[in-house]
Amino acid sequence: MGRVAIRYKIMCDPDADAAADAIAAAMESLESDVGVVQMVEIKPLAFGIMFVEAHCVIDEGDGTLDSFEDEIRAISGVGEIEVLQIGLI
Repeated sequence: MGRVAIRYKIMCDPDADAAADAIAAAMESLESDVGVVQMVEIKPLAFGIMFVEAHCVIDEGDGTLDSFEDEIRAISGVGEIEVLQIGLI
């Protein structure tokens, strides 16, 4: 079975009053059975709004991507998750 590299754009939930710093720290300490977070960056979007960009590697297989994204969504303050780039390693 192969591995999949994914680059995510993770937005803060505007209703949760969460900071990108807190989400980035939670992403760095995320422990998952299906993948690992290799790098986390905080980047500006517009007008002072920040987002978290995460570079992750997960196992290839049925349901692994959905399972990993569900673990990201479980982090307090996470709003939208967008896949910016995906490819096999």
